[in-house]
Amino acid sequence: MRFEASDHTFAVCAYKDSPFLRECLDSVTSQSLKTNVIMATSTPTETMRQLADEYRVRLYVRDGEPGIADDWNYAVSCAGTSLVTIAHQDDTYESAYAEEALKAINSVKKPLIYFTNYGEIRNGVNVDSNRLLEIKRRLLFLLNDGRFSGSKFVRRRILSLGSSISCPSVTLALSNLWKLPVFTNEFKCDLDWATWERASRLQGDFYYNTKILMHHRIHVESETTALIEDSTRTKEDYAMLRRFWPAPIAQFINSFYKSSQKSNEQ
Repeated sequence: MRFEASDHTFAVCAYKDSPFLRECLDSVTSQSLKTNVIMATSTPTETMRQLADEYRVRLYVRDGEPGIADDWNYAVSCAGTSLVTIAHQDDTYESAYAEEALKAINSVKKPLIYFTNYGEIRNGVNVDSNRLLEIKRRLLFLLNDGRFSGSKFVRRRILSLGSSISCPSVTLALSNLWKLPVFTNEFKCDLDWATWERASRLQGDFYYNTKILMHHRIHVESETTALIEDSTRTKEDYAMLRRFWPAPIAQFINSFYKSSQKSNEQ
């Protein structure tokens, strides 16, 4: 199957009034290859509705309490396309993201997920290299630009050392994964890592594009920062590592992984 631009959707997950939502919408609606864009939320606001009207993007509103897994799954279900990129409201995408995604996805036999290299946004400035980013890039080395993309062994070994795949950089090839929901409620912080682990067991391809094609914003108000502060992240990291390793090894790796959480602080 060959995927076209009409098969891809940026599903922007919006939460209350983010001061960065406009930047995100600018980036996904200004792609060199025009694909679909929607917004989804469980916390609609007037500002959000105004932005949806301004950018001519349909806004979907989910009933019920906000929750990361439920919000992401709702956004995916609203997209209605085979390829979906869950765009977080605080993040931005380079103009070539969609074009590069379609080219890479169509270059492999059975895409499962496509994801890219990424940088961070700290205090409004793009940061494309730091210690944690370089560690993640080294972990992903064997998947560079389609190498060993179909190897279960390689991708499971990569995932066994931590979550090096940035969720907002990922495009899901839903037709080759499983029926919705994509994400489960077992974790608050590591639900994306759990999904990649589940997908890593399937026949198909994990395509990693080494170009920096999106930027993930780091700020103290983020949900990730809050989960780090109450130790949720550490507990969940250990639970994920136990899917690959015996308890003593998982605990040893987690002790090093915990120190990397400091990079989420300003």
